[in-house]
Amino acid sequence: MSLIKLSAQMATLALAVLSATPSLAQTYPSRDITFIVPYNPGGSTDPLSRQFSTQLAKELNATVNVENKPGGSATIGVGQVIRAKPDGYTIGLSSNSSMAYQPLVNKALAWKSPADYQSIVSLVDIPAIITVKADSPYKTLEDLLDAARKNPGKIRIAVSGYRTAPDLVIQELNKVAKVRIATVPFTGGGGEALVALLGGRVEATSGYAPTVRSHVDAGTVRVLASFSKEKYAQFPNAESVVQAGYNVTLPADYGVVAPKGIPKETLDKLVAASLRVANSKEFAEFALKNGMVLDVRGPKEMDQEMIDYKKTFSDLIEFMNKKE
Repeated sequence: MSLIKLSAQMATLALAVLSATPSLAQTYPSRDITFIVPYNPGGSTDPLSRQFSTQLAKELNATVNVENKPGGSATIGVGQVIRAKPDGYTIGLSSNSSMAYQPLVNKALAWKSPADYQSIVSLVDIPAIITVKADSPYKTLEDLLDAARKNPGKIRIAVSGYRTAPDLVIQELNKVAKVRIATVPFTGGGGEALVALLGGRVEATSGYAPTVRSHVDAGTVRVLASFSKEKYAQFPNAESVVQAGYNVTLPADYGVVAPKGIPKETLDKLVAASLRVANSKEFAEFALKNGMVLDVRGPKEMDQEMIDYKKTFSDLIEFMNKKE
C-alpha cells in the first residue's frame, strides 16, 4: 500500500472519529447509572431516593441502581459521589447538612463549597418533627421544654446521626428557647432512633414523617410538634413550633449532586431529565403523600441555596461552641 493511500485512509478514519464524538455524548446513558444514598435504609431518605430513581430511569430509558452508603453523617456516601469519575454514571442524594454544614466542621472533606461538586437538582424540604411515645407525659411542646429547663441536659432526643439535620434543628431550638436538650445520635439513621424511643431509651425523637407515619397510625407514638411556620398537614394535631413562639424551622433539604467535570452534553441531559422528574405530577403526589414540601431548583439556584445554608450553619456553630 502506498504512503499516499495509507495517509488518505488514516485521514478518513480520523474524520470519522471526530464526527462521531457528538453522537457518543447523545447516546448517554449507554449503561446503568448508580444512585448513592448516604444514609441507612429505613429512614425518610429511602422512599425519596427510590421514587426519584425510578422516575429518572424512565426519563433516561436506563437502569438506575440505588446503593446505600451510610456513615460519617452522610459524608461517606456524598464523598464517594464527588470523587467518582465525572461521566454522569454516578450521582447521589445530598442534603443541606452534608453539603453546607459538614464542610464547616470537617476540613478533610473533598468539598468546601458548590465549586467542588456539580449540583443537579434540588428536590424537597422535609419539616422536622418531635415525636414521643403515645403514653408520654409530655402532651405539649411547652411540657417538654419546661422539663428541659428544670433538668438541663437530662431530656434526651434521639436523632439520625451526629450533626445531621434532625440534630441541628434541636440545637437551633436549644438556642432560641434557651434550653439544653441532649441529642442522642444513632448511626443506624432515623429507623434506629425510633427504635430507641419505642424502647424507652430516650424521651423523644427528632425526625421526619416517612419514618414515623406507620407508627403514628398504629397508635404507638404521637407527633408532639413540627418545625414549621404553620400546622403540618401530615400531622394536624401537632403544634407548630413557630406558632408556639419559637422561630425555628431548618428543614432537611434534599437534592441530587454529581462529580464536577461532567461533559456538557451529558450534564445537560441529566439535569433536564432530573428537572422533568421533580416537576412531574407523579413526584408532586408522592411528596404530598409523604409529608415533603417541593423545593425544585436547578443547579445554579441549588448552589446559592447551599451558600445561604452555610451562613445559617456558621451562626449555629458559633452558638454551639460557646461555653456553657
